[in-house]
Amino acid sequence: MRVLNVVSVLSGREGGGNAERTVQLSRVLAESGTACTVLTLDIGDLRARLGQLCGIRLVVAPCLNARFQIPWPAWRLVRELVQQADVIHLMGYWSLLGVMVQAAARKAGVPYVICPAGALPLFGRSRWAKRIYNIVVGQNLIARARGWIAVTKAELPHFEAYGIPRSRVTVISNGVWESDFATSDGEVFFSTTGIPDGPFVLFMGRLNPIKGPDLLLEAFGRLADAFPDYRLVFAGPDEGMQAGLQARIRVLGLTDRVFFCGFVSGGLKVAAYRAACLLVVPSRSEAMSIVVVEGGICGTPVLMTDQCGLDDLAEINPGLIVPASIDGLTAGLRLALESPGRLADWGEKWRSMVRQRFLWRDIAQQFKALLEEVAQQKEA
Repeated sequence: MRVLNVVSVLSGREGGGNAERTVQLSRVLAESGTACTVLTLDIGDLRARLGQLCGIRLVVAPCLNARFQIPWPAWRLVRELVQQADVIHLMGYWSLLGVMVQAAARKAGVPYVICPAGALPLFGRSRWAKRIYNIVVGQNLIARARGWIAVTKAELPHFEAYGIPRSRVTVISNGVWESDFATSDGEVFFSTTGIPDGPFVLFMGRLNPIKGPDLLLEAFGRLADAFPDYRLVFAGPDEGMQAGLQARIRVLGLTDRVFFCGFVSGGLKVAAYRAACLLVVPSRSEAMSIVVVEGGICGTPVLMTDQCGLDDLAEINPGLIVPASIDGLTAGLRLALESPGRLADWGEKWRSMVRQRFLWRDIAQQFKALLEEVAQQKEA
């Protein structure tokens, strides 16, 4: 079986969860002996990905506009890649590259599956453009797929809104490779970033409204006097919010308690997880947070909103999943920080659950089985 994985952005800094999921699923396919090609756009720095894509062919198409991820109309390249594949996996939904690949696949008779990763509902900025996209190409992109992948069961109603019965959707969650998180001491994080050593709450993700860093800052500000020993660290690339957050920090009088360390990856990312007393994921909307399971495999306790698509955490303590609001996060932070010993226990329990349920080596077998089933339709 020859698989073509398509994602608009593969860079870890700009691509987020979709990029990480594409890399990890491709790794599993390659390790099982499946011929795998990844097609992406020339956005961001891809050098860090090369070491993760051993045995995987990476094809980078030129990009006309990085903001809207508009590809150069390289139809010859796309047609060649499609014709070489038995099945195609489209990662993401708002993707003009995916539309180009779908058009070529339809002409060549190559089946494809699609994983919107929570992107089907209209959310965030440029909603007018998204409505036009839906009408012109989006609904057709979903309707003509031969397989549909949800990251969590919470996405099933999204597919139904596009006319796809939930019985035809396969749920394949995000996961981690434990070996990727087996090294790096937490002390490395302090020595590398220059952030003062001491207990801190960690935000790991893009500084983007959908990720809710502003909600976390306000919640932390409410509790700063009650927990004077704790700091707040924002780790992730700025997508337009950092200046506003810094201004608010000054108003709150927390300039010596809140730090920004920018985008982190590799060993430094692992060190950040291991150094943190608590990882908080304050997202306003998310299919399934990869950060939550990454923190878990490092033994880091996690607090998250009920918009992160991961109800398993409630089995440890229902209070670790809170509404995506300042009040909700304030209550969750208070519960988590009032007992450091309990935090450590929660971290170990969450690591055990991640090992049992969210390792790519187990999850990806379901992905491969779906692709094999769909690939047979090319021969039918």
